[in-house]
Amino acid sequence: MDWTRQIDSYCERLGPDYWAEPVNALTNLAFVLAAALLWPRVRGLPLARALCVVLASIGVGSWLFHTHATALAALADVLPILGYILLYIFAANRAYWGLRPWAALGLTALFVPYAAVTVPVFQTIPGLGSSAAYAPVPLLILIYALLLRRRQPQVARGLGIGVGVLVASLFFRTVDETVCSAIPFGTHFMWHILNAVMLGWMIEVYRRHMLAGQAARR
Repeated sequence: MDWTRQIDSYCERLGPDYWAEPVNALTNLAFVLAAALLWPRVRGLPLARALCVVLASIGVGSWLFHTHATALAALADVLPILGYILLYIFAANRAYWGLRPWAALGLTALFVPYAAVTVPVFQTIPGLGSSAAYAPVPLLILIYALLLRRRQPQVARGLGIGVGVLVASLFFRTVDETVCSAIPFGTHFMWHILNAVMLGWMIEVYRRHMLAGQAARR
């Protein structure tokens, strides 16, 4: 595979230059800002702090992709996102379901076959395009929310809000090239902003749950 191959997948990019996608590049700062705002709030919660680190790395990886636009930069873009998903599932399995580490890890590993089955299904939906790769995530969060609605109603409500924000961000990602004629810089930048809000919110849902548990044990 040619890792230096140029990728042109977004409305804003019209050439190979570093600053060919200034809006898409600069809005990645939203991920770093979200992580910085949450960092002092999650003191004493190791998994939440790890999620903040990964959240910031999502911004860095996406910055690299929207400036260099190569296959290697695309890898730097998607790997932190996958890392965040897996880490949050593990944290959710531990905190929301009370599973022991190995059981939580085993359930987390099931995300791989889950994605392998659901992504092709979403790919059959007309117009969804490359966003089909992300569509299984809001579905999975919704499943967790529904299953937790009696056991952890506050968590379920928080996860439901996360689903709504993520679906909105996926919408803007999906219509990016469709609206090029009306919006020259596209709508992909809204995927960054709303995704940063959503991922930060998911950490906040976890933080509130953990603090509530600590308060209940006092």
